Amino acid sequence: MDLYDIPFRRKAVVMAAVMAALFLVALDQMIVSTALGTIVGEFHSYGSIGLIVTSYLLFSTVTVPIAGKLSDMFGRRPIILAGVSIFTLGSLLSGSAQSIEMLVLWRAVQGLGGGIITANAFTIVGDLFAPRDRGRWQGIIGSVFAIASAVGPILGGFLTDSHMIFGMETNWRWTFWINVPVGIVAALLIALRCPAIRREDRPRIDYAGATALATALAALVLAVDNTDTVFKGLIDQGWSLPVIQGALYGIAAVMIGMFIRVERKAKEPVLSLAYFKSRNFVVIMTILLLFGGAFLGTAMYIIQFNQQVFGADATQAGLMLLPMIAGITTTSIGGGWLVSKLGRYKWILGSGIVVSSLGMIAMMSLTASSPYWQEALCIAVVGLGFGVVMPITSLAVQNEFSQKDLGAVTASTQLFRGLGSTIGVAIMSGLLTAGITTQIAPLADHAYVQAVKRSPEAQQLLGDKQLDANTALNINQMQEVIAQRAHQGIQQAPVPANVPKAVATEKKEQALRQFDDQQREFHDTVVNAFAQSLHTVFLVSAGMLAAAFVLTLFIRELELKRHQEKRAE
Repeated sequence: MDLYDIPFRRKAVVMAAVMAALFLVALDQMIVSTALGTIVGEFHSYGSIGLIVTSYLLFSTVTVPIAGKLSDMFGRRPIILAGVSIFTLGSLLSGSAQSIEMLVLWRAVQGLGGGIITANAFTIVGDLFAPRDRGRWQGIIGSVFAIASAVGPILGGFLTDSHMIFGMETNWRWTFWINVPVGIVAALLIALRCPAIRREDRPRIDYAGATALATALAALVLAVDNTDTVFKGLIDQGWSLPVIQGALYGIAAVMIGMFIRVERKAKEPVLSLAYFKSRNFVVIMTILLLFGGAFLGTAMYIIQFNQQVFGADATQAGLMLLPMIAGITTTSIGGGWLVSKLGRYKWILGSGIVVSSLGMIAMMSLTASSPYWQEALCIAVVGLGFGVVMPITSLAVQNEFSQKDLGAVTASTQLFRGLGSTIGVAIMSGLLTAGITTQIAPLADHAYVQAVKRSPEAQQLLGDKQLDANTALNINQMQEVIAQRAHQGIQQAPVPANVPKAVATEKKEQALRQFDDQQREFHDTVVNAFAQSLHTVFLVSAGMLAAAFVLTLFIRELELKRHQEKRAE
């Protein structure tokens, strides 16, 4: 069956359904992040924020390469339909969770479905369209991530804060439930309109390879993402964090070795080692590793910059990302159209990486006193560069291989980009934390910190711990609540009977001014430390992008044809 000859209307319906499902997955990460504080507050489990995030990330990462291979074996329709169904069910159950443990479990189910969707969304473009025509659609799909990044914080903040919709009051559970109706519609459209591709021979599932790869990926993710939270029980028993991380890295290395050994003998390997004989495949996967870290690190820390420097809440911080989102959307669609028009992609990919690298260097000029327009200009340039990379890398990889391998090779692009994001953010977080910690060390005995320790709201953050970077940043975000409670405490403090009222009033006003001055001094010190340390993050990101550009020079460009050609096997 030649899928390229399917009527365009049917293709459009399928693509709309797939993009709706992918939008939910992309939206979920942004929308849920705004509700995390409210969620852990309701369950009185502030230490579980990391688990809620990691459970999803772990299962989605592990699922991607396996789902890609399964779709090559059993067809795209049943696999992506299973992904949408699992993700929708996980969303329903997450919103209905009655304990933090159940929420973490259902988030893992969501991650399983999300990984399946992510692995196959870009692949379906390769099924329905010839190489020359894929650029337009890959660009449109790429813009879905950008739009979700803009809508997520806004919608998440709206739903988490109580609002009435159809006579019902919203809360954090709606950030999960909102996925359900869209997921159901997407599943129905995929079931009815997505073409079926059946193999004539009986597939052989590579169970050993899938197990080895899944274990290696799981160990790697756990080693770099919220390790201290996931393994808190072991740490409390005396295990050191470096020992646990070292053990996880060791497990990952051993399982990768086993995976390579198994794949050499497997009849249908889950990730064929033959792919790595293609120079373009290796080069593009490396580019995606570097790009993944630079992309997610930039978005994450710009949001924190807006919250710390401009005092923005989650919704406002999301809105302030609109210049970058606009840039990504523009070049994602425009770049895809240009690739389809010219049939070439190498110089467009390289240009996008150069532009984003220059924008990253410009972001090193941002300080705690920078106006927002300066930030907006910088992130718009970064977005213009980023928008080109995601769709073109998928397109370039698909152009290297025949249709029977599209699922596995396209899923590989998502896997390596995801691994790059996970590892890159862990590295950047370490650099940022180290920089801030060094600069705020003198604040440990600051009078404001001692006053904050007496605030009930700060007990969850401080307790008996030393002041660290994350705690300092969180205290800054809570400064309005802390100030309100401190002012109330000072105003309501009892006055000795022998002290004249005017004197007592003057002393209270003096105490209020002193507290405000101390809070302002603490705030300015932390914000300046954050902004200066962020320069290191942007420098590392620019370096990663520069390395990615150099790698583009080694791509052997194959012209995109109007029909499918047999490529590397």
